[in-house]
Amino acid sequence: MPSALVVGYDPQAIPGVDGNALRAALEAELARFADHGIDAAMTERPWDVVVIGGGIRKAAPQAVVAFNTTGGDSVEAAQRWL
Repeated sequence: MPSALVVGYDPQAIPGVDGNALRAALEAELARFADHGIDAAMTERPWDVVVIGGGIRKAAPQAVVAFNTTGGDSVEAAQRWL
């Protein structure tokens, strides 16, 4: 089964947002991954795809996604785009 790591934010930590409603929407979206045969659980595994949550996209729509090779070359990954 392919896997996806979904990166987003904690809905309970956003002031002025109905955290319970947002959490329910996120749970529904995770269920849709399962409906499509994609494991989106937060377990240790090699991920086939990473999805960046809408809150990040809306906060920084001009930003690109940079991929590092190891935890030790994150700066270089960012510099390739800067």
